[in-house]
Amino acid sequence: MAEELVLDTAIRDWVLIPLSVVMVLIGVLRYFVSKLMRSPPSASPSPDPKTVKEGQVVIRARNLRNGAQFIPAKAFRARKLYYTNGEAGLLHVPKEDAQKAQAAMFSDPNMAMDMMKKNLSMIVPQTLTFAWVNFFFSGFVAAKIPFPLTQRFRGMLQNGIDLSTVDVSYVSSRSWYFLNLFGLRGLFSLILGEENATDDAQKMMAMGGGMGFNPAMSLSAEKDSLDIIQHDWALPKMERHAEDVLRKLLKN
Repeated sequence: MAEELVLDTAIRDWVLIPLSVVMVLIGVLRYFVSKLMRSPPSASPSPDPKTVKEGQVVIRARNLRNGAQFIPAKAFRARKLYYTNGEAGLLHVPKEDAQKAQAAMFSDPNMAMDMMKKNLSMIVPQTLTFAWVNFFFSGFVAAKIPFPLTQRFRGMLQNGIDLSTVDVSYVSSRSWYFLNLFGLRGLFSLILGEENATDDAQKMMAMGGGMGFNPAMSLSAEKDSLDIIQHDWALPKMERHAEDVLRKLLKN
């Protein structure tokens, strides 16, 4: 049977509340620091006509894929062939163009510098904060969830506590740090605004990305998606669907 613990109010005053306040302050400070480190906006160059054309081709191919069930099979095959017909298809990307696109993405020093600044503004504060939490608050049971949980949540809520007899609803200080790290977006939206809210989960997923539109990769991905799609015309099923809807309406 899991043990019931009585949490000292001093843990609330000297662990739980300070840790939450520090996480909020660090998030706000990180936002303003990253804003100061951001490179000044330069005059935006005119868009490359070839890139704009390729982007429009990707959008048209995606619309065809999303609306494939609303056109006959013959019309879909003709349009699909128009986009994916080997080297003559609009979605074909020559190998030399794909290599040039990848090299151009990494040739802009300002883009690389901005990415490095964004990653540093996230990694450095998180590393220092985790080291601070791990040094001063390691081993504390900081809070208790007011509803029962299954054993699957033990690893997430009791990080740093190696006691299987403690109830799963108790939260360790280290786990409280991670809950604050990934769960404060709503509070940052109220403080900084919806567009300025810092979301560490999204930043971690986007780390290493954000290099802008890659025409070669988008064209290849859309070509693969069109190749594997199975056409299923919706018109023959519409009569049966309308009949089912009318029957339900008449029953009601």
